Amino acid sequence: MYYLQIVLGALLLTAIAVPLSNNFRAIKVKNIIAAMAAMVLFAFILLNPSVAGFFEVISAGVAKLSSATAEGTKFVFGDIFVNNPFVFALNVLPLIIVMASISALLWHWRILPLVIKGFSYVCEKLFGLGGPISFGAAANIFVGQVEAPLFVRPYLSKMSKKELLILMTAGMATISGSIMVALSGLLKTQFGDINTVQHFLTASILSVPGAIMYGEIMYPSNEITHEIKDKKVEKLYSGSFDAITKGTKDGLSIAVNVAAILISVLALVSIIDGFLSLLDADLSLKVILGYIFAPISWLMGIPWSEVTGAAELLGIKIATNEFIAYETLGDLDPATFSDRTKVIILYALCGFANFSSVGILVSGIGSMAPERVPDLIQVSGKALVGATLASCLTGLVAGLFV
Repeated sequence: MYYLQIVLGALLLTAIAVPLSNNFRAIKVKNIIAAMAAMVLFAFILLNPSVAGFFEVISAGVAKLSSATAEGTKFVFGDIFVNNPFVFALNVLPLIIVMASISALLWHWRILPLVIKGFSYVCEKLFGLGGPISFGAAANIFVGQVEAPLFVRPYLSKMSKKELLILMTAGMATISGSIMVALSGLLKTQFGDINTVQHFLTASILSVPGAIMYGEIMYPSNEITHEIKDKKVEKLYSGSFDAITKGTKDGLSIAVNVAAILISVLALVSIIDGFLSLLDADLSLKVILGYIFAPISWLMGIPWSEVTGAAELLGIKIATNEFIAYETLGDLDPATFSDRTKVIILYALCGFANFSSVGILVSGIGSMAPERVPDLIQVSGKALVGATLASCLTGLVAGLFV
């Protein structure tokens, strides 16, 4: 029955996007099959016990990074941090700053570009995409949704609407490396010694072919933006120290943005819940969204007895963001969900797909290519739906290997 549920879920999660297509007759079924096959293959490789040692090394590095960040935070905030080591602002946000700095340094040393080019090559061959959009989509595995388009900035003005849709969808269906590290600390009560960094990285990798698939479904097109030989595309920093400095500055901007959004969104949700409670004491935004996402949760392979809780978490992510959803998950009783359901939820929540991200992407990419703002607005709604479904599909695939 579980596998029957999975097959039905895969079909319906794909079919949901078809009514949003601007030309469903032009959809290339082979690209959909290729995307599904790529997701299953990547999951099989990355979740195989034989590669656990590799991810244990990464996890040990993350632990060391966290402790090193704690030392820096302790020096700056002193007794405030010592007496409140688990406060979000002192425990999570500094990690974002440090990781952003390291990512910038790895980019300057050409380590990240090499890895990203490997993934973009796979996207080019599998889906017949052009080099720029393949590179931009793959970059989202490691960097943020606004940073990734910077790497293909010279091509934004020439990209087709399908390519812009894929770029936005991939941006919202993944999370950056700095966020992965920060989020891993929120889930220790749920996952214990399980390597959550492995799951976060796997989720982002799986979501890229998923994002491409939903872009193909909702805006099928044969228009391809080809590579232009321009060495300045990757020359973002003048030296290692410049990379560290600019990376730190970018990380601070991201951290402040995350903190500001958390404050405002949580306040707005509280206001909405206050009004809803006037209608019914048990009514809240989380409950309403839970009912809406219940069928989606079941299609991911979650047992019906656990669907309500999973659906509420999905609703929280869309209405607020992934930080609040993961923090809510981390605060639940570990016995609330089965082990498989926990992993499926982790994957389904792994992405920037929420209402505020739409505005961030439109304004961010729009500042790089102002003439494309109308096109970005036109495909933004589809990007949000596609990113949400792509993350849900990764949850379904991951559940097969738990």
